[in-house]
Amino acid sequence: MKKRHPQIDLNKVKTYSIAERHSKVSVDFLGKVYEPGDDFDRYIESLPKILKAADLKRFARLWADCANSGKEVILMMGAHPIKTGLSPIIIDLIKRGLITALAGNGAVAIHDCEMSMFGQTSEEVIEGLADGTFGMARETGEFLNEAANYAYDNGIGFGEALGDKLDEAVVNREISLLWNCREMGIPCTIHVGIGTDIVHQQPSCRGEAVGAASYNDFKIFAQRITQLSGGIVINLGSAVVMPEVFLKALTAARNVSGAIKDFHAANFDMIQHYRPGQNVLYRPTATGGGEKFSFTGHHEIMFPLIAAMVKANLKS
Repeated sequence: MKKRHPQIDLNKVKTYSIAERHSKVSVDFLGKVYEPGDDFDRYIESLPKILKAADLKRFARLWADCANSGKEVILMMGAHPIKTGLSPIIIDLIKRGLITALAGNGAVAIHDCEMSMFGQTSEEVIEGLADGTFGMARETGEFLNEAANYAYDNGIGFGEALGDKLDEAVVNREISLLWNCREMGIPCTIHVGIGTDIVHQQPSCRGEAVGAASYNDFKIFAQRITQLSGGIVINLGSAVVMPEVFLKALTAARNVSGAIKDFHAANFDMIQHYRPGQNVLYRPTATGGGEKFSFTGHHEIMFPLIAAMVKANLKS
């Protein structure tokens, strides 16, 4: 039977030796078996030398090098890392000089203050939403809104005011990011979107005070970014607010102080979102050099891991 459609003659195909080919994976990249009882350095070395494992090791080395050379390391974050138990990990990094500035949204302040003052945070939204009691805890609203008034009256930032108020209170201050930043003399800036936080719906809230306090923190944050050249900025779990704040603060800092370049940017989140990818990683490094890293995974696993890797790199 005559073939209806012509077929290519594969006998005419030209081949070449694999020795001439560039391969993306080789035996040098293979992971090593980690045995129980081995030290943590051995675990780091056991990771495969490819893709995100290689990126994680590279970023840990860069972070340690920045700390050793006195460069800026700015951690931006949403509130979820607090709710997943990371406050002690972050505080340890602050005390070791491995974080030199902290910035968060309004929810960071709420959950940090509730954990340190009351030992609990994060309510069931659906239960309170049905009867209008969601976000109506009186003590939380009065504490944060009074701190905003204090910041407004004294011309200081919201984060600094909260640190001062926590210092006056009888609370578990050792687990507070805000208070520990105050003690270590580094800025903890709080960037609020009016109407996004539970304390804004309570009668103790004065919008003009919250706005002024947060605006002061924006200026503090932008001033800190003027020192970012050669350093690191990390976004931990903020999908919208901190990436947007960072982009504007970086623009203002460059406008006022000139070139800010050769800094490294990393995004840690459970899902890689548009704004962190563009506003923290791609656009800033494309206009100033430096490397960019994106790590996907649960905060309660990924961030303790990178923190331990950075501390291990400090020894080498």
